[in-house]
Amino acid sequence: MRLGFAGTPDFAVPALDRLAARHRICAVFTQPDRPAGRGQTLHLSPVKRRALELGLTVHQPATFRSPEALALLRAAEPDALIVVAYGLILPIAALEIPRWGCINIHASLLPRWRGAAPIQRALLAGDSVTGVTIMRMEAGLDTGPMLNSRSAHIGPTDTAKTLHDRLAEMGAELICESLAALCAASVCEVPQAPEGVTYADKIAKAEALIHWQQSATQIDRQVRAFNPSPIAETRLNGQQLRVWDAEPLESLGRGRADVQTGRVPPGTVQPGTVLSATPAGIDVACGSGILRIRRLQLSGRKALPAAEFLRGRHLDGTRFTDT
Repeated sequence: MRLGFAGTPDFAVPALDRLAARHRICAVFTQPDRPAGRGQTLHLSPVKRRALELGLTVHQPATFRSPEALALLRAAEPDALIVVAYGLILPIAALEIPRWGCINIHASLLPRWRGAAPIQRALLAGDSVTGVTIMRMEAGLDTGPMLNSRSAHIGPTDTAKTLHDRLAEMGAELICESLAALCAASVCEVPQAPEGVTYADKIAKAEALIHWQQSATQIDRQVRAFNPSPIAETRLNGQQLRVWDAEPLESLGRGRADVQTGRVPPGTVQPGTVLSATPAGIDVACGSGILRIRRLQLSGRKALPAAEFLRGRHLDGTRFTDT
């Protein structure tokens, strides 16, 4: 097949690799280079870097609503445009150009978690199952009919990074299967159910701030959902402290009686208080339960295991805050 490919982040790269090995990629569309880092130098998107390595033609329109961008897609004459976390809205005029339409790889089991951040929202919600859906795009936000889907279990230690990597590979495999079914005229498109629709809004930086009045379970989900970005954070004596790895103590099942149950007697300590700080981790009282922090990072420093972080520091009785 002659395929166009539209994608920007790392999540799209495995699909580009698989498709380039099996089909002819006639054009790659990715977002324009962005300034990043302290020097604000222009950085290429992961998709652009990989496409150039593969010797593919790359286009970077600022919008797909311009006549120029539509002309580029039309000139490529793709049988289908594969869209993976592109980040730009495709107007109806673009959706109608490819002979078989525009086909999207979406990192959830639709109609749950339509939108920009399905992986993080699934973790924050405590979902035990997610997956990948191959969907034909239409005007609505992730509302099109489904060509294929596959589920994936979310484990208790999964982070946005580990789940991202598994779903990216799953999506790459699934899009190849779906295109093969399209070529064989054996695909069955299924409309999305009207029930169970949820939306995965884009993650705001403010959501990374830990509020210790929440349960240890909810804060653990926050830590995992925001790893590797934007990283859950708290305040230690007014200074930013990022939390990279943590676990509710009730899931560990060892230690003092209150630790084993994951409960702190009501009224004994304020949420955010450090109950214990040992090489095994920093145990913090939450609104309900206790969270053990195992890897953390002060502003301007590198992330450290708790044992290294505690060298020269005494945290017992210290209170983490959200201000």
